[in-house]
Amino acid sequence: MKLEEIVGELLREKNLSLSTAESCTGGSIAALVTSVPGSSAYFNGGIVAYSNEVKMALLHVSAETLEKYGAVSRETVTEMARGAMKALKTDCAVATSGIAGPGGGSREKPVGTVWIAAAYKNEIVTFRQEGDDGRAENVQKAVQNALMMLCGCLK
Repeated sequence: MKLEEIVGELLREKNLSLSTAESCTGGSIAALVTSVPGSSAYFNGGIVAYSNEVKMALLHVSAETLEKYGAVSRETVTEMARGAMKALKTDCAVATSGIAGPGGGSREKPVGTVWIAAAYKNEIVTFRQEGDDGRAENVQKAVQNALMMLCGCLK
């Protein structure tokens, strides 16, 4: 069984709803979740927040958080996940923000750095994904990690 099917089964069993807040993954998590037949029973929607303006306006990420920690940070993805649950009225959310590449990295946050948050009600777990395997693979790895983290929260 595929990861997105396992996530769907867990959400359906527990009668929970899911939303996504995606930056560097560009909606890939939402696309994978909705590729499962019947996903409308648990998936409310997703917000692709590529710009900081959208992160602030739709997900209520604070300007202070973005200024102090940057868009690619534990603090930002935590606020993105909370914001998605609030905006889309869900029990669970996953959020991603990172540097997919090939450019855009820095010494502190090299290409391939992605912060991921998985939230279930008041519990939020975060993970810093590292390592540059090329843009497509960096995104794909983040999608899989986000779904695995959500599975962990739901079990």
